[in-house]
Amino acid sequence: MRAFQSLNRGRLTVLGLLVALVATVGSLNFSLGMGLVPCRLCWYQRILMYPQVVILGAALTTEVPLRRVALPLSVLGTGIAAYHSVIQIVGGGSCGVFACSTVQYLFAGVATIPNMSLAAFLALGVLEWTIDGEWTMVG
Repeated sequence: MRAFQSLNRGRLTVLGLLVALVATVGSLNFSLGMGLVPCRLCWYQRILMYPQVVILGAALTTEVPLRRVALPLSVLGTGIAAYHSVIQIVGGGSCGVFACSTVQYLFAGVATIPNMSLAAFLALGVLEWTIDGEWTMVG
């Protein structure tokens, strides 16, 4: 039973780390590689995503309480990314140099940067909740 828990925790933590790494590298590529200027809401999302790489990396070797440490970052990030996604649809939301409602990039013609951020934060939230959950064997 203990080995089952450790195995699942390890695999789920690696998956969470990969999600956080892809989101972090992707956001850096958008700004440094493609020259896109992040708006204020994008910065808030970055501030909540980048530490997750360190936290989930540490969780690979230690018993980091992800529900207390990382999950609040994912919940806040989900809220900000959802709000950002909505204002890109309905307009408004001026928050700095340019409006946060400005769509700077579309992935596959449908997903904006805040949409991708929302998906990453949701995935991380589910993983972080599951990793620290109670495991029971059925059967």
